[in-house]
Amino acid sequence: MSRGKDGPEDVDATFAEIVADLRAGGFGLPEDDIADRADTAGATGAGAGNEPRKTPERSPEPPAVDTPPEPGWRSGGTTWDTTMFSDDPADDDEHYVPPEPPPLPRPKMGAFLILLLFLAGLFLLILPGAIGVGPTVATPLGILALATAIALLLLRVRQGPPPGADPSTGAQV
Repeated sequence: MSRGKDGPEDVDATFAEIVADLRAGGFGLPEDDIADRADTAGATGAGAGNEPRKTPERSPEPPAVDTPPEPGWRSGGTTWDTTMFSDDPADDDEHYVPPEPPPLPRPKMGAFLILLLFLAGLFLLILPGAIGVGPTVATPLGILALATAIALLLLRVRQGPPPGADPSTGAQV
C-alpha cells in the first residue's frame, strides 16, 4: 500500500481492507451470525458454505416497560410520559416568595461629592454657554471634574472580603 502525502492514495480500497479484517474477526456481526459462522467453519461439506445467513427476528416495536426505570444518575426518576403528560408544575399555587431585601445604606457625604462632580463635569461638557463660560475653559474643567468623580468612585470600591468574614470558609455568595 503506497502512501501519499496525507494518507493512502486509494482510500476506498484501504477502507474495504479494514472492514474485511474486522468482519473476519467477527466485529460488527450479530451474535447469531458469529455462532453460525463458527458452526459452518467446523462442518465440512459442499453445501456448508452456501447456506444463507439467518437474520434474527426482531419485533417492529420495542417491548413495553411496565415498571419505571431505576432512579440513577442519568434519570430524573420519572418517565418521559409522566413528565410530558402530567400537570404543569408552574400552575402550582405554592410559589417561592423571597424574603424582603435589607434596606439600602444611607449615602455618605463622599457619595454626594462624587455625584456633584459627575453632574458638574457633564454640564460643563454639554452646555458650557449656559453659565457664561467659554468652551475653551469649560472643556478641560468638565473633563477634570469627570475624571475626578470616576477616580473617587473607584477608590470607594471595597477590596477584599467584607468585614467580619472568615477567608478560610470558601466562596462568599
